Amino acid sequence: MFDTLLIANRGAIACRILRTLRELDVKGIAVYSEADVASRHILEADQALSLGDGAAAGTYLAVDKILAAAKASGAQAIHPGYGFLSENAAFAEACEASGIAFVGPTPEQLRVFGLKHTARALAREQGVPLLEGTDLLDSVEDALQAATRVGYPIMLKSTAGGGGIGMRVCRSADELSEAFETVKRLGQNNFSDAGVFIEKYIQRARHLEVQVFGDGAGEVLALGVRDCSVQRRNQKVLEETPAPNLPQGMAEALCAAAIKLAKAVDYRSAGTVEFVFDSDDRRFYFLEVNTRLQVEHGVTEQVWGVDLVRWMIQLAAGDLPPLRELGAQLKPAGHAIQARLYAEDPGKDFQPSPGLLTAVHFPQADGKALRIDTWVDAGCEIAPYFDPMLAKVITWAPDREAARLQLLEVLGETQLYGVETNRDYLRQILRDRPFTSGHPWTRCLEGLIYRADTVEVLSGGTQTSVQDYPGRLGYWAVGVPPSGPMDSRALRLGNQLLGNPQGAAGLEITMSGPVLRFNTDAAVAVTGAVVPVTLDGADVAMNTVMLIKAGSLLSLGTITGAGARSYLCVRGGIQVPDYLGSKSTFTLGQFGGHAGRALRAGDVLHLPPLADKTVGACFAHSPHSVRFAMSG
Repeated sequence: MFDTLLIANRGAIACRILRTLRELDVKGIAVYSEADVASRHILEADQALSLGDGAAAGTYLAVDKILAAAKASGAQAIHPGYGFLSENAAFAEACEASGIAFVGPTPEQLRVFGLKHTARALAREQGVPLLEGTDLLDSVEDALQAATRVGYPIMLKSTAGGGGIGMRVCRSADELSEAFETVKRLGQNNFSDAGVFIEKYIQRARHLEVQVFGDGAGEVLALGVRDCSVQRRNQKVLEETPAPNLPQGMAEALCAAAIKLAKAVDYRSAGTVEFVFDSDDRRFYFLEVNTRLQVEHGVTEQVWGVDLVRWMIQLAAGDLPPLRELGAQLKPAGHAIQARLYAEDPGKDFQPSPGLLTAVHFPQADGKALRIDTWVDAGCEIAPYFDPMLAKVITWAPDREAARLQLLEVLGETQLYGVETNRDYLRQILRDRPFTSGHPWTRCLEGLIYRADTVEVLSGGTQTSVQDYPGRLGYWAVGVPPSGPMDSRALRLGNQLLGNPQGAAGLEITMSGPVLRFNTDAAVAVTGAVVPVTLDGADVAMNTVMLIKAGSLLSLGTITGAGARSYLCVRGGIQVPDYLGSKSTFTLGQFGGHAGRALRAGDVLHLPPLADKTVGACFAHSPHSVRFAMSG
């Protein structure tokens, strides 16, 4: 076994590999971009070496820096994880030339499967079913002729790369003509290969894949079939195994085809053979081979009781028991589902949401029924340079429905505050008919309308902050002064109007107020110093309860009357985590409230669902608000 191994990756996979290295009593070396300085994988490593500042090109993709770090640390092997250099044949060769073991397939295997058109050629030789398609195309004219022969709709694909990049569905000659140069450019810019080809597009397709593991000497195991059909823009969102509701014998046929293809090249290490399944014709076709560990490998591990990372390391070190013996001991049990938790805002077309995580809570993982692969803790800065995946949440149960319900519950208990995430989007998918039925397809999310109980800050106003009553008290002894609302009576009156507990968090307005877009129905009240309030451009009164309909704009102007602060209270209170016993913002200390600071344009605030129908009953009246009597 190796004494020292370097992990040429970051995030959850780096933490995952480090955990296995500890079990193997192998020293783990981490590398990192300075943007990841607070990542958990740095803290868990025996040694961590900086690759410098900046994005992937100058850090996790910098072969010379990674090899220099390996030599400086005395690493005997490099595990590439997934993404970055994991499928880079030149990197694997450079490792071997430096006398460092590459924990993965051979450079030759990385090359033959690294390009989709060469992988298709090998599949054709082995008699693995293929979608009708083409070899590489030289021009748009060639593409148009080929598309006419194959028949629309077709998929125009970049031969290199993955992750849904360089794939366009074309339903007509005009769409193909428009997409051709774009897909070529995406391939060149992202993968340094502009090659493109055409495949027949399946209208109602499932994305199925077989986990394989080979010993490099002709023996290959297949560890079941995963279903990765739940995708958004060709990127996986949920994955599960075993694939539900397959025709009798289909899983066995998929595994046999995957083994045949892997054995044709004496495949070494972990890999995944991907297929597209036509739900109408009930036939499968070869798609591609991923010559690395997959993001979704964890669901296979939970069901089959294996550790693929351990196998990869043992094989590279020459210590893996014979695969035939390992395979004889394996038997799948139960069902596992994985959700990919991202720092992205579904309410803004899934744009990445970098920033500071101020609160992180996952339910306690127990290894079998619940597994959480993550790299984040409170205080982590989510950089804009890298894939925004925060965690992989995996549940296991004896059957699919129990695993689904458990994942729904776990996501509900998960708290990640400071950046926007797709947590609620994942929970909607888990409740949506295509997934609950066990018959998902690759475009089943196109009909899902995302709904969020949130408020978007279009303008923050002057020092608008989250405050609660009585605020943060009792910490002078450790140097934290009291913090909370300046006019606690006005805040409490607003909460009283709404039927809230008096300690519910609201917004404190200083001088001039914010402009807010509500993405959900809400009941609000404005109290305190006199300030102009408009709802969708119409004036509304203070000291009233009003309905804010989803999609409406609420604007608070400049304070004009007596008093120093105004307050915007919301039924149920603004949802932010407690810090030292309070939700109040302490801007000088940079903690509490929303990110420890005043609101800025682009911030998103979370509200509880509007469930109190007694207030809702008042909304049938016109105009927008119903005045309530003030009481002291």
